[in-house]
Amino acid sequence: MECPHLSSSVCIVPDSAKFPNGSPSSWCCSVCRSNKSPWVCLTCSSVHCGRYVNGHAKKHYEDAQTPLTNHKKSEKQDKVQHTVCMDCSSYSTYCYRCDDFVVNDTKLGLVQKVREHLQNLENSAFTADRHRKRKLLENSSLNSKLLKVNGSTTAICATGLRNLGNTCFMNAILQSLSNIEQFCCYFKELPAVELRNGKTAGRRTYHTRSQGDNNVSLVEEFRKTLCALWQGSQTAFSPESLFYVVWKIMPNFRGYQQQDAHEFMRYLLDHLHLELQGGFNGVSRSAVLQENSALSASNKCCINGASTVVTAIFGGILQNEVNCLICGTESRKFDPFLDLSLDIPSQFRNKRSKNQENGPVCSLRDCLRSFTDLEELDETELYMCHKCKKKQKSTKKFWIQKLPKVLCLHLKRFHWTAYLRNKVDTYVEFPLRGLDMKCYLLEPENSGPENCLYDLAAVVVHHGSGVGSGHYTAYATHEGRWFHFNDSTVTLTDEDTVVKAKAYILFYVERQAKAGSDKL
Repeated sequence: MECPHLSSSVCIVPDSAKFPNGSPSSWCCSVCRSNKSPWVCLTCSSVHCGRYVNGHAKKHYEDAQTPLTNHKKSEKQDKVQHTVCMDCSSYSTYCYRCDDFVVNDTKLGLVQKVREHLQNLENSAFTADRHRKRKLLENSSLNSKLLKVNGSTTAICATGLRNLGNTCFMNAILQSLSNIEQFCCYFKELPAVELRNGKTAGRRTYHTRSQGDNNVSLVEEFRKTLCALWQGSQTAFSPESLFYVVWKIMPNFRGYQQQDAHEFMRYLLDHLHLELQGGFNGVSRSAVLQENSALSASNKCCINGASTVVTAIFGGILQNEVNCLICGTESRKFDPFLDLSLDIPSQFRNKRSKNQENGPVCSLRDCLRSFTDLEELDETELYMCHKCKKKQKSTKKFWIQKLPKVLCLHLKRFHWTAYLRNKVDTYVEFPLRGLDMKCYLLEPENSGPENCLYDLAAVVVHHGSGVGSGHYTAYATHEGRWFHFNDSTVTLTDEDTVVKAKAYILFYVERQAKAGSDKL
Protein backbone atom coordinates (compact mmCIF):
# COMPACT_ATOMS: atom_id res chain seq x y z
CA MET A 1 0.00 0.00 0.00
CA GLU A 2 0.97 3.66 -0.39
CA CYS A 3 1.75 4.90 3.12
CA PRO A 4 1.15 8.61 3.92
CA HIS A 5 3.29 8.54 7.10
CA LEU A 6 6.76 8.00 5.63
CA SER A 7 7.77 11.68 5.53
CA SER A 8 7.09 12.11 9.26
CA SER A 9 8.44 8.74 10.40
CA VAL A 10 11.51 7.93 8.28
CA CYS A 11 14.24 10.14 9.75
CA ILE A 12 17.40 8.05 9.91
CA VAL A 13 20.23 8.43 7.41
CA PRO A 14 22.10 5.12 6.96
CA ASP A 15 25.58 6.66 7.00
CA SER A 16 25.07 8.33 10.36
CA ALA A 17 22.65 5.89 12.04
CA LYS A 18 24.05 3.88 14.93
CA PHE A 19 23.24 0.32 13.91
CA PRO A 20 24.33 -2.71 15.97
CA ASN A 21 27.32 -4.80 14.94
CA GLY A 22 26.97 -8.00 12.95
CA SER A 23 24.51 -9.08 10.27
CA PRO A 24 21.08 -7.38 10.45
CA SER A 25 19.23 -10.73 10.26
CA SER A 26 20.83 -11.75 13.58
CA TRP A 27 20.50 -8.46 15.46
CA CYS A 28 19.09 -8.77 18.97
CA CYS A 29 16.05 -7.03 20.40
CA SER A 30 17.16 -4.18 22.69
CA VAL A 31 14.61 -5.32 25.30
CA CYS A 32 14.56 -9.14 25.41
CA ARG A 33 17.79 -9.83 23.47
CA SER A 34 16.02 -12.27 21.15
CA ASN A 35 17.54 -12.52 17.66
CA LYS A 36 14.36 -13.90 16.10
CA SER A 37 12.52 -11.59 13.67
CA PRO A 38 14.47 -8.35 14.30
CA TRP A 39 12.89 -5.07 13.12
CA VAL A 40 14.62 -1.68 13.00
CA CYS A 41 12.70 1.55 13.66
CA LEU A 42 13.18 3.98 10.77
CA THR A 43 12.83 6.93 13.13
CA CYS A 44 15.48 6.16 15.75
CA SER A 45 17.27 3.03 14.39
CA SER A 46 16.50 1.01 17.55
CA VAL A 47 16.05 -2.75 17.06
CA HIS A 48 13.17 -4.76 18.54
CA CYS A 49 11.61 -8.19 18.00
CA GLY A 50 8.50 -8.74 15.88
CA ARG A 51 4.95 -9.20 17.11
CA TYR A 52 5.15 -13.00 16.82
CA VAL A 53 8.18 -13.21 19.10
CA ASN A 54 7.64 -10.86 22.06
CA GLY A 55 6.15 -7.90 20.20
CA HIS A 56 8.63 -5.27 21.41
CA ALA A 57 8.70 -3.52 18.00
CA LYS A 58 4.99 -2.82 18.26
CA LYS A 59 5.32 -1.82 21.92
CA HIS A 60 8.05 0.65 20.90
CA TYR A 61 5.56 2.26 18.51
CA GLU A 62 2.77 2.27 21.12
CA ASP A 63 5.02 3.81 23.80
CA ALA A 64 6.01 6.57 21.37
CA GLN A 65 2.35 7.44 20.82
CA THR A 66 1.55 7.87 24.55
CA PRO A 67 2.63 11.52 24.84
CA LEU A 68 0.72 12.28 21.64
CA THR A 69 -2.56 11.06 23.09
CA ASN A 70 -2.20 12.41 26.65
CA HIS A 71 -0.91 15.86 25.79
CA LYS A 72 -1.38 18.43 23.11
CA LYS A 73 0.74 17.54 20.10
CA SER A 74 3.70 19.79 19.61
CA GLU A 75 5.07 20.42 16.18
CA LYS A 76 8.13 18.25 16.91
CA GLN A 77 6.10 15.38 18.31
CA ASP A 78 3.86 15.39 15.28
CA LYS A 79 6.82 14.93 13.02
CA VAL A 80 8.49 12.09 14.96
CA GLN A 81 6.11 9.16 15.26
CA HIS A 82 8.14 5.88 15.22
CA THR A 83 5.40 4.30 13.12
CA VAL A 84 7.48 2.74 10.32
CA CYS A 85 9.95 -0.13 10.75
CA MET A 86 11.87 -2.51 8.48
CA ASP A 87 12.29 -6.28 8.72
CA CYS A 88 16.04 -6.91 9.06
CA SER A 89 15.75 -10.25 7.24
CA SER A 90 13.44 -9.60 4.26
CA TYR A 91 13.88 -5.77 4.19
CA SER A 92 10.13 -5.28 3.79
CA THR A 93 8.72 -2.12 5.39
CA TYR A 94 5.71 -1.97 7.71
CA CYS A 95 3.63 0.91 9.04
CA TYR A 96 1.86 0.37 12.36
CA ARG A 97 -0.59 3.23 11.81
CA CYS A 98 -1.66 1.81 8.43
CA ASP A 99 -1.33 -1.75 9.79
CA ASP A 100 0.06 -2.94 6.47
CA PHE A 101 3.25 -3.37 4.49
CA VAL A 102 4.54 -0.35 2.57
CA VAL A 103 5.61 -0.23 -1.10
CA ASN A 104 6.28 3.51 -1.62
CA ASP A 105 9.25 5.63 -0.50
CA THR A 106 10.05 9.15 0.69
CA LYS A 107 10.91 11.88 -1.82
CA LEU A 108 14.58 11.44 -0.93
CA GLY A 109 14.38 7.65 -1.23
CA LEU A 110 15.39 7.09 2.40
CA VAL A 111 13.62 3.72 2.69
CA GLN A 112 15.55 2.28 -0.24
CA LYS A 113 18.80 3.73 1.12
CA VAL A 114 18.23 1.99 4.47
CA ARG A 115 17.32 -1.22 2.67
CA GLU A 116 20.51 -1.14 0.59
CA HIS A 117 22.58 -0.31 3.67
CA LEU A 118 21.17 -3.30 5.57
CA GLN A 119 21.79 -5.55 2.57
CA ASN A 120 25.41 -4.38 2.44
CA LEU A 121 25.84 -5.06 6.15
CA GLU A 122 24.34 -8.54 5.69
CA ASN A 123 26.59 -9.30 2.72
CA SER A 124 29.68 -8.08 4.57
CA ALA A 125 28.88 -10.23 7.58
CA PHE A 126 28.19 -13.23 5.33
CA THR A 127 31.48 -12.76 3.46
CA ALA A 128 33.41 -12.62 6.73
CA ASP A 129 31.60 -15.69 8.03
CA ARG A 130 32.22 -17.60 4.79
CA HIS A 131 35.91 -16.70 4.94
CA ARG A 132 36.08 -17.98 8.51
CA LYS A 133 34.37 -21.25 7.56
CA ARG A 134 36.63 -21.73 4.54
CA LYS A 135 39.65 -21.30 6.76
CA LEU A 136 38.24 -23.88 9.16
CA LEU A 137 37.70 -26.36 6.34
CA GLU A 138 41.23 -25.88 5.05
CA ASN A 139 42.51 -27.18 8.37
CA SER A 140 40.12 -30.08 8.74
CA SER A 141 38.25 -32.59 6.64
CA LEU A 142 34.56 -31.77 6.19
CA ASN A 143 33.40 -35.34 6.68
CA SER A 144 35.66 -36.17 9.63
CA LYS A 145 35.29 -32.93 11.57
CA LEU A 146 31.81 -31.56 10.94
CA LEU A 147 29.96 -34.84 11.16
CA LYS A 148 31.57 -35.63 14.51
CA VAL A 149 30.03 -32.53 16.07
CA ASN A 150 26.54 -33.97 15.94
CA GLY A 151 23.80 -31.43 16.39
CA SER A 152 26.07 -28.49 17.11
CA THR A 153 27.73 -27.52 13.83
CA THR A 154 25.71 -25.38 11.46
CA ALA A 155 25.61 -26.76 7.93
CA ILE A 156 27.46 -24.63 5.41
CA CYS A 157 25.51 -25.16 2.18
CA ALA A 158 21.99 -25.53 3.60
CA THR A 159 19.65 -22.64 4.35
CA GLY A 160 17.04 -22.52 7.10
CA LEU A 161 13.51 -21.10 6.87
CA ARG A 162 12.44 -18.38 9.26
CA ASN A 163 9.38 -19.07 11.39
CA LEU A 164 6.77 -16.43 10.52
CA GLY A 165 4.55 -17.31 13.49
CA ASN A 166 3.81 -21.03 14.02
CA THR A 167 4.84 -21.80 10.42
CA CYS A 168 7.12 -24.72 11.36
CA PHE A 169 4.57 -27.07 9.72
CA MET A 170 5.21 -25.33 6.39
CA ASN A 171 8.99 -25.11 6.89
CA ALA A 172 9.34 -28.85 7.58
CA ILE A 173 7.43 -29.77 4.41
CA LEU A 174 9.33 -27.28 2.24
CA GLN A 175 12.69 -28.53 3.48
CA SER A 176 11.66 -32.14 2.83
CA LEU A 177 10.46 -31.41 -0.72
CA SER A 178 13.60 -29.39 -1.45
CA ASN A 179 15.67 -32.53 -0.85
CA ILE A 180 13.73 -34.66 -3.33
CA GLU A 181 16.11 -33.99 -6.19
CA GLN A 182 13.97 -34.79 -9.22
CA PHE A 183 11.01 -32.80 -7.90
CA CYS A 184 13.10 -29.84 -6.74
CA CYS A 185 15.15 -29.60 -9.96
CA TYR A 186 12.00 -29.44 -12.08
CA PHE A 187 10.77 -26.30 -10.32
CA LYS A 188 14.18 -24.64 -10.13
CA GLU A 189 14.53 -24.98 -13.92
CA LEU A 190 11.18 -23.30 -14.64
CA PRO A 191 11.30 -19.81 -16.21
CA ALA A 192 10.77 -16.96 -13.75
CA VAL A 193 7.43 -15.15 -13.71
CA GLU A 194 7.27 -11.37 -13.32
CA LEU A 195 4.06 -10.61 -11.45
CA ARG A 196 4.39 -6.83 -11.44
CA ASN A 197 4.67 -4.39 -14.32
CA GLY A 198 4.60 -0.70 -15.13
CA LYS A 199 6.69 1.63 -13.04
CA THR A 200 7.43 -1.11 -10.47
CA ALA A 201 8.80 -3.58 -13.05
CA GLY A 202 12.17 -5.03 -12.17
CA ARG A 203 11.91 -4.20 -8.48
CA ARG A 204 11.66 -6.77 -5.73
CA THR A 205 8.03 -7.67 -4.99
CA TYR A 206 6.81 -6.93 -1.45
CA HIS A 207 3.39 -8.53 -1.07
CA THR A 208 0.73 -6.71 0.90
CA ARG A 209 -2.78 -7.61 1.95
CA SER A 210 -4.20 -5.04 -0.47
CA GLN A 211 -2.95 -6.84 -3.60
CA GLY A 212 -5.44 -8.78 -5.69
CA ASP A 213 -5.73 -12.53 -6.19
CA ASN A 214 -4.61 -12.21 -9.82
CA ASN A 215 -1.13 -11.21 -8.69
CA VAL A 216 -0.20 -14.47 -7.01
CA SER A 217 1.38 -17.65 -8.34
CA LEU A 218 2.01 -20.57 -6.02
CA VAL A 219 4.32 -22.23 -8.57
CA GLU A 220 6.45 -19.08 -8.88
CA GLU A 221 6.81 -18.47 -5.13
CA PHE A 222 7.48 -22.17 -4.56
CA ARG A 223 10.19 -22.01 -7.26
CA LYS A 224 11.80 -18.96 -5.64
CA THR A 225 11.84 -20.65 -2.23
CA LEU A 226 13.47 -23.83 -3.56
CA CYS A 227 16.10 -21.78 -5.40
CA ALA A 228 16.98 -19.94 -2.18
CA LEU A 229 17.35 -23.03 0.01
CA TRP A 230 20.54 -24.52 -1.41
CA GLN A 231 22.38 -21.48 -2.74
CA GLY A 232 24.40 -21.19 0.46
CA SER A 233 24.24 -17.38 0.28
CA GLN A 234 22.40 -16.94 3.59
CA THR A 235 21.86 -18.83 6.82
CA ALA A 236 18.07 -18.41 6.77
CA PHE A 237 15.45 -17.41 4.19
CA SER A 238 12.13 -15.78 5.00
CA PRO A 239 9.32 -17.44 2.95
CA GLU A 240 6.85 -14.62 3.56
CA SER A 241 5.93 -14.22 -0.14
CA LEU A 242 5.09 -17.93 -0.37
CA PHE A 243 3.15 -17.74 2.90
CA TYR A 244 1.19 -14.79 1.53
CA VAL A 245 0.17 -16.87 -1.51
CA VAL A 246 -0.78 -19.75 0.80
CA TRP A 247 -3.07 -17.37 2.69
CA LYS A 248 -4.62 -16.22 -0.59
CA ILE A 249 -5.39 -19.60 -2.13
CA MET A 250 -5.64 -21.89 0.92
CA PRO A 251 -8.05 -20.24 3.41
CA ASN A 252 -7.62 -23.15 5.86
CA PHE A 253 -4.09 -21.97 6.61
CA ARG A 254 -4.80 -18.29 7.24
CA GLY A 255 -3.74 -17.02 10.63
CA TYR A 256 -0.82 -17.93 12.84
CA GLN A 257 -2.11 -20.98 14.70
CA GLN A 258 -0.31 -24.33 14.46
CA GLN A 259 -1.44 -26.49 11.52
CA ASP A 260 -1.11 -30.14 10.49
CA ALA A 261 2.00 -30.63 8.31
CA HIS A 262 0.45 -33.55 6.41
CA GLU A 263 -2.69 -31.59 5.63
CA PHE A 264 -0.56 -28.68 4.39
CA MET A 265 1.52 -31.00 2.20
CA ARG A 266 -1.61 -32.38 0.51
CA TYR A 267 -3.05 -28.90 -0.08
CA LEU A 268 0.30 -27.71 -1.43
CA LEU A 269 0.75 -30.61 -3.86
CA ASP A 270 -2.87 -30.41 -5.02
CA HIS A 271 -2.67 -26.67 -5.74
CA LEU A 272 0.72 -26.99 -7.47
CA HIS A 273 -0.80 -29.74 -9.61
CA LEU A 274 -3.82 -27.60 -10.53
CA GLU A 275 -1.76 -24.51 -11.33
CA LEU A 276 0.71 -26.48 -13.46
CA GLN A 277 -2.20 -27.87 -15.46
CA GLY A 278 -3.30 -24.34 -16.30
CA GLY A 279 0.11 -23.22 -17.59
CA PHE A 280 2.13 -20.18 -16.48
CA ASN A 281 4.13 -17.33 -17.98
CA GLY A 282 2.84 -18.22 -21.43
CA VAL A 283 4.38 -21.69 -21.26
CA SER A 284 1.97 -24.59 -21.01
CA ARG A 285 2.55 -27.28 -18.43
CA SER A 286 2.71 -30.00 -21.07
CA ALA A 287 5.43 -28.17 -22.98
CA VAL A 288 7.58 -27.95 -19.86
CA LEU A 289 6.94 -31.58 -18.94
CA GLN A 290 7.98 -32.72 -22.41
CA GLU A 291 11.45 -31.34 -21.72
CA ASN A 292 11.82 -34.10 -19.13
CA SER A 293 10.93 -37.15 -21.19
CA ALA A 294 11.75 -39.54 -18.34
CA LEU A 295 8.93 -38.08 -16.27
CA SER A 296 6.28 -37.80 -18.97
CA ALA A 297 6.99 -41.19 -20.58
CA SER A 298 6.87 -43.27 -17.42
CA ASN A 299 3.95 -41.52 -15.74
CA LYS A 300 0.51 -43.09 -16.07
CA CYS A 301 -1.11 -41.70 -12.93
CA CYS A 302 -3.42 -38.73 -13.44
CA ILE A 303 -5.23 -37.04 -10.57
CA ASN A 304 -7.86 -34.37 -11.30
CA GLY A 305 -7.07 -34.16 -15.01
CA ALA A 306 -3.84 -34.26 -16.99
CA SER A 307 -0.48 -35.37 -15.64
CA THR A 308 1.98 -32.93 -14.07
CA VAL A 309 5.34 -33.29 -12.34
CA VAL A 310 3.40 -33.75 -9.07
CA THR A 311 1.61 -36.88 -10.26
CA ALA A 312 4.63 -38.05 -12.28
CA ILE A 313 6.75 -38.20 -9.12
CA PHE A 314 4.34 -38.76 -6.22
CA GLY A 315 1.50 -40.46 -8.10
CA GLY A 316 0.71 -44.13 -7.57
CA ILE A 317 -2.39 -46.29 -8.05
CA LEU A 318 -4.22 -48.43 -5.48
CA GLN A 319 -6.63 -51.28 -6.22
CA ASN A 320 -9.50 -51.35 -3.74
CA GLU A 321 -11.02 -54.84 -3.65
CA VAL A 322 -14.35 -55.38 -1.83
CA ASN A 323 -16.06 -58.80 -1.46
CA CYS A 324 -19.64 -59.32 -0.37
CA LEU A 325 -19.74 -61.93 2.42
CA ILE A 326 -23.29 -63.00 1.48
CA CYS A 327 -23.11 -63.67 -2.26
CA GLY A 328 -19.37 -63.47 -2.88
CA THR A 329 -19.60 -60.66 -5.45
CA GLU A 330 -16.27 -58.97 -5.95
CA SER A 331 -15.91 -55.25 -6.71
CA ARG A 332 -12.66 -53.66 -7.83
CA LYS A 333 -11.83 -49.98 -8.04
CA PHE A 334 -8.59 -48.22 -8.97
CA ASP A 335 -7.75 -45.07 -7.01
CA PRO A 336 -4.81 -42.72 -7.68
CA PHE A 337 -2.83 -41.53 -4.64
CA LEU A 338 -0.08 -39.03 -3.80
CA ASP A 339 0.63 -40.52 -0.36
CA LEU A 340 -0.47 -43.42 1.80
CA SER A 341 -1.87 -42.82 5.30
CA LEU A 342 -0.99 -45.72 7.57
CA ASP A 343 -2.54 -46.59 10.93
CA ILE A 344 -0.23 -47.54 13.79
CA PRO A 345 -1.57 -50.95 14.92
CA SER A 346 -3.38 -50.73 18.26
CA GLN A 347 -1.18 -53.36 19.93
CA PHE A 348 1.81 -51.01 19.65
CA ARG A 349 0.22 -47.79 20.84
CA ASN A 350 1.74 -47.88 24.32
CA LYS A 351 5.25 -48.38 22.95
CA ARG A 352 6.72 -44.88 23.21
CA SER A 353 10.43 -45.51 22.65
CA LYS A 354 12.69 -47.92 20.79
CA ASN A 355 14.35 -49.21 23.96
CA GLN A 356 11.16 -49.70 25.98
CA GLU A 357 10.83 -53.38 26.95
CA ASN A 358 7.07 -53.97 27.09
CA GLY A 359 6.62 -55.98 23.91
CA PRO A 360 8.03 -55.83 20.36
CA VAL A 361 8.84 -52.58 18.56
CA CYS A 362 6.39 -51.40 15.93
CA SER A 363 7.96 -51.33 12.47
CA LEU A 364 7.00 -49.67 9.21
CA ARG A 365 6.28 -53.14 7.86
CA ASP A 366 3.65 -53.62 10.60
CA CYS A 367 1.94 -50.40 9.49
CA LEU A 368 2.08 -51.35 5.80
CA ARG A 369 0.76 -54.84 6.57
CA SER A 370 -2.11 -53.34 8.56
CA PHE A 371 -2.92 -51.12 5.57
CA THR A 372 -2.94 -53.93 3.00
CA ASP A 373 -4.31 -56.85 5.09
CA LEU A 374 -7.79 -58.20 4.47
CA GLU A 375 -10.23 -56.30 6.67
CA GLU A 376 -13.87 -57.01 7.52
CA LEU A 377 -15.91 -53.83 7.40
CA ASP A 378 -17.95 -53.05 10.50
CA GLU A 379 -21.67 -52.25 10.74
CA THR A 380 -21.12 -48.55 10.00
CA GLU A 381 -19.36 -49.33 6.68
CA LEU A 382 -21.74 -51.82 5.06
CA TYR A 383 -21.10 -52.35 1.34
CA MET A 384 -23.89 -51.75 -1.18
CA CYS A 385 -23.87 -55.01 -3.10
CA HIS A 386 -25.22 -54.59 -6.64
CA LYS A 387 -26.16 -58.27 -6.83
CA CYS A 388 -27.94 -58.43 -3.46
CA LYS A 389 -29.46 -54.96 -4.09
CA LYS A 390 -28.81 -53.91 -0.50
CA LYS A 391 -26.03 -53.14 1.98
CA GLN A 392 -24.22 -56.24 3.15
CA LYS A 393 -21.31 -57.25 5.31
CA SER A 394 -18.12 -57.38 3.29
CA THR A 395 -14.32 -57.52 3.35
CA LYS A 396 -11.91 -54.95 1.94
CA LYS A 397 -8.31 -55.25 0.79
CA PHE A 398 -5.87 -52.79 -0.75
CA TRP A 399 -3.26 -53.68 -3.34
CA ILE A 400 -0.73 -51.30 -4.86
CA GLN A 401 -1.21 -51.45 -8.60
CA LYS A 402 1.52 -48.89 -9.44
CA LEU A 403 4.30 -47.60 -7.20
CA PRO A 404 5.35 -43.93 -7.43
CA LYS A 405 8.87 -42.61 -7.96
CA VAL A 406 8.67 -41.01 -4.51
CA LEU A 407 6.68 -42.96 -1.93
CA CYS A 408 5.24 -40.67 0.74
CA LEU A 409 4.07 -42.52 3.87
CA HIS A 410 2.00 -40.67 6.47
CA LEU A 411 1.77 -42.29 9.91
CA LYS A 412 -1.61 -41.46 11.44
CA ARG A 413 -0.46 -40.15 14.81
CA PHE A 414 -3.55 -38.05 15.53
CA HIS A 415 -6.97 -39.54 16.24
CA TRP A 416 -10.25 -38.23 17.59
CA THR A 417 -11.66 -39.25 20.93
CA ALA A 418 -15.00 -37.93 22.24
CA TYR A 419 -13.90 -34.27 22.25
CA LEU A 420 -10.15 -34.20 21.64
CA ARG A 421 -7.69 -35.08 18.90
CA ASN A 422 -5.01 -37.06 20.71
CA LYS A 423 -1.55 -38.06 19.55
CA VAL A 424 -0.25 -41.62 19.19
CA ASP A 425 3.33 -41.18 20.41
CA THR A 426 4.47 -44.71 19.51
CA TYR A 427 7.98 -45.14 18.12
CA VAL A 428 7.87 -46.74 14.64
CA GLU A 429 11.04 -48.34 13.36
CA PHE A 430 11.80 -47.47 9.73
CA PRO A 431 14.69 -48.33 7.36
CA LEU A 432 17.06 -45.77 5.89
CA ARG A 433 17.70 -47.99 2.86
CA GLY A 434 16.12 -50.87 1.02
CA LEU A 435 12.41 -50.52 1.84
CA ASP A 436 11.04 -53.41 -0.22
CA MET A 437 7.48 -52.80 -1.48
CA LYS A 438 7.25 -55.86 -3.74
CA CYS A 439 5.04 -57.92 -1.41
CA TYR A 440 2.39 -55.17 -1.43
CA LEU A 441 2.08 -55.04 -5.22
CA LEU A 442 -0.91 -56.42 -7.12
CA GLU A 443 1.35 -57.96 -9.80
CA PRO A 444 4.86 -58.24 -8.30
CA GLU A 445 6.05 -60.48 -11.13
CA ASN A 446 5.80 -57.54 -13.55
CA SER A 447 8.20 -55.38 -11.52
CA GLY A 448 11.97 -55.65 -11.49
CA PRO A 449 13.75 -56.15 -8.15
CA GLU A 450 15.23 -52.63 -8.13
CA ASN A 451 11.90 -50.94 -8.97
CA CYS A 452 10.45 -52.03 -5.63
CA LEU A 453 13.32 -50.81 -3.44
CA TYR A 454 13.21 -47.36 -1.84
CA ASP A 455 15.74 -45.31 0.11
CA LEU A 456 14.79 -42.67 2.65
CA ALA A 457 15.16 -39.03 1.52
CA ALA A 458 13.40 -37.07 4.28
CA VAL A 459 11.44 -37.41 7.54
CA VAL A 460 9.02 -34.93 9.12
CA VAL A 461 8.76 -35.17 12.92
CA HIS A 462 6.11 -33.69 15.22
CA HIS A 463 7.30 -32.81 18.73
CA GLY A 464 4.58 -32.32 21.33
CA SER A 465 1.26 -33.79 22.40
CA GLY A 466 -1.39 -32.41 20.03
CA VAL A 467 -1.95 -31.45 16.40
CA GLY A 468 -2.80 -27.85 17.37
CA SER A 469 0.36 -27.43 19.41
CA GLY A 470 3.94 -28.65 19.47
CA HIS A 471 6.61 -28.14 16.85
CA TYR A 472 7.63 -29.64 13.49
CA THR A 473 11.19 -30.33 12.31
CA ALA A 474 12.57 -32.36 9.42
CA TYR A 475 15.53 -34.60 8.68
CA ALA A 476 16.73 -34.88 5.08
CA THR A 477 19.71 -36.25 3.21
CA HIS A 478 21.64 -34.15 0.70
CA GLU A 479 24.72 -35.32 -1.20
CA GLY A 480 25.25 -38.20 1.22
CA ARG A 481 24.92 -36.18 4.44
CA TRP A 482 21.97 -35.93 6.81
CA PHE A 483 20.72 -32.53 7.98
CA HIS A 484 18.29 -31.54 10.71
CA PHE A 485 16.04 -28.62 9.72
CA ASN A 486 14.58 -26.73 12.69
CA ASP A 487 13.14 -23.53 11.16
CA SER A 488 16.07 -21.13 10.68
CA THR A 489 18.58 -23.53 12.29
CA VAL A 490 20.19 -26.22 10.12
CA THR A 491 22.64 -28.70 11.64
CA LEU A 492 24.55 -31.71 10.38
CA THR A 493 23.50 -34.95 12.01
CA ASP A 494 24.05 -38.70 11.55
CA GLU A 495 22.03 -41.78 10.65
CA ASP A 496 21.82 -43.01 14.26
CA THR A 497 19.97 -39.82 15.23
CA VAL A 498 17.61 -40.04 12.24
CA VAL A 499 16.48 -43.63 12.90
CA LYS A 500 15.57 -42.73 16.51
CA ALA A 501 13.11 -40.04 15.37
CA LYS A 502 9.37 -40.56 15.85
CA ALA A 503 8.44 -40.14 12.21
CA TYR A 504 5.21 -38.46 11.14
CA ILE A 505 5.80 -38.32 7.36
CA LEU A 506 8.41 -40.40 5.50
CA PHE A 507 9.62 -39.66 1.95
CA TYR A 508 11.17 -42.65 0.18
CA VAL A 509 12.81 -42.32 -3.25
CA GLU A 510 12.81 -45.17 -5.75
CA ARG A 511 16.28 -46.69 -6.05
CA GLN A 512 17.79 -46.22 -9.49
CA ALA A 513 21.23 -47.83 -9.42
CA LYS A 514 21.91 -51.33 -8.20
CA ALA A 515 23.45 -51.38 -4.74
CA GLY A 516 23.61 -54.03 -2.06
CA SER A 517 21.66 -53.16 1.07
CA ASP A 518 19.47 -54.67 3.71
CA LYS A 519 15.79 -54.98 2.98
CA LEU A 520 12.98 -54.13 5.32
